[in-house]
Amino acid sequence: AQAAAKLGMAATIFHWGLHPWAIYAIVALALALFSFNKGLPLSIRSIFYPLLGERVWGWPGHLVDILAVFATLFGLATSLGVGAEQALAGLNHLFGMPLTDTSKVLLIVGITGIALLSVLAGLDKGVKVLSEINMGLALLLLGFIIVVGPTLAIFTGFFSNLAAYATYLPELSNPFGRADANFTQGWTAFYWAWWISWSPFVGMFIARVSRGRTVREFLISVLLVPSLVSVLWMTAFGGTAIGQFVTEGFAGVKDAALELKLFAMLAHLPLSEITSFIGIVLVIVFFVT
Repeated sequence: AQAAAKLGMAATIFHWGLHPWAIYAIVALALALFSFNKGLPLSIRSIFYPLLGERVWGWPGHLVDILAVFATLFGLATSLGVGAEQALAGLNHLFGMPLTDTSKVLLIVGITGIALLSVLAGLDKGVKVLSEINMGLALLLLGFIIVVGPTLAIFTGFFSNLAAYATYLPELSNPFGRADANFTQGWTAFYWAWWISWSPFVGMFIARVSRGRTVREFLISVLLVPSLVSVLWMTAFGGTAIGQFVTEGFAGVKDAALELKLFAMLAHLPLSEITSFIGIVLVIVFFVT
């Protein structure tokens, strides 16, 4: 069980830690270089100037930007689908909202409507305010899990999970040689495609907010800090769920459907109705922002 837990956390960090942030950093750093240092527009086509030359202003450049837009759309669609499934499962868990296709469509329409209002309100009044509220709620929930969950195991797990990640990294880095097709397709291939589809949007956002930073500051802020925060988040939530099963024999998370696992874990802790509601809000508002 301990070996399986270590491999599970190592695989989680592999798919949610340094690697996706590295994908974003490559796009963001290239955009920042060509936009701020070379005076080109903040557009994906600018990255291809060394390859295409002046043709980036013609149809090859248009094609690059169109592909970037479609990649972003597909990334958004995936996130909205996964997020709506999880939010609806939470609403069903808390309030008995029916798990029907109609409910999913209504929830997606509602989330899209909130996103539209947020954009119309502008960056400072809409997106910024929602983002600050969401980050506050996320830190509150993380702090709650650390305090009421297995506190010592979470802090020690943070370092042991990093060690497990380093140990299993060579094996995880060659997933397509593995016999477990469900893992390679359901995890590695899916996540890599998801991160890459988000990279034009996230890369442009990171480049835009990084003006005036040195490359060293940029890499620390984009690679190390988010990766370590992600490891802490996964250790707190994943470690608590694993501890519930291994230490306490609670099989609720193990037996729950994928989109219900968060709420099953929270149900085994105090104030579960409040924390589950915060979880639903976080899923929705993270997507909106």
